[in-house]
Amino acid sequence: MRLLARPHQILPRLAAGALILNSGLTKGSVDKETAAQLHGMAAGAYPFLRNMDPKEFVRLLSKAEIALGVALAIPLVPSAVAGAALTAFAGGLFGLYLKTPGMREKGSVRPTHQGMALAKDVWLLGIGAGLVAEALRRD
Repeated sequence: MRLLARPHQILPRLAAGALILNSGLTKGSVDKETAAQLHGMAAGAYPFLRNMDPKEFVRLLSKAEIALGVALAIPLVPSAVAGAALTAFAGGLFGLYLKTPGMREKGSVRPTHQGMALAKDVWLLGIGAGLVAEALRRD
């Protein structure tokens, strides 16, 4: 079997994939209150989610994170595909960071203490964009 991930891509893919897979597995068993909090934060940044049931939102988010985590961890998934999915996911997280009040210092992109949990996920955006950029450069 031919690996579709290049050797230098495997470690960043594994690191990101393991983190996202764990997050998805953890979300698979959240209680109603946690689901409401996750949904509320997402719906605050992305209004189209407001009418979605919180438990259903978290169930779908969990499945998406599991699928993305597995796709990143399996080197047979093309890096362009895994990278595009990671870039979209991380872009959503970054948008959540930018749109949620209290995450950033006023008039700045610098995170507040409260915003560090989301701001640190910018590394996922960098990995995803790097995988896509390399695939586009090679093709």
